[in-house]
Amino acid sequence: MSKGILIVDDASFVRTMIKNILTKNGFNVVDEAEDGAEAIEKYKKLQPELIIMDIIMPEIDGIQATREIKKLNPDAKIIMCSAVGQQGMMDDAIQAGAEDFIVKPFKAGRVIEAVKKMIG
Repeated sequence: MSKGILIVDDASFVRTMIKNILTKNGFNVVDEAEDGAEAIEKYKKLQPELIIMDIIMPEIDGIQATREIKKLNPDAKIIMCSAVGQQGMMDDAIQAGAEDFIVKPFKAGRVIEAVKKMIG
């Protein structure tokens, strides 16, 4: 049984959209978080197989949360999400430890491709 995926985004409709794409394709979503601080706490508790994380969020943004999670586990797998036009932030996210990124608005095929590349 897969340990599952943690979805992190401050917009509930975005979390729901990603969750629907994943569950329709047989992936297990273990939980959701609204910001980076909550993501870090849920990562500690759940140790998910993969995190899909938005970059721009209140409290702690996705880049800082990625750095913190990578300190806890250098092997943590993180896919960042960003809106079109945030290329500089995506570069920062990769430097922080994210392995891939998907661009909003999401295309289901791209989300699944990224997830399969990370966890099969």
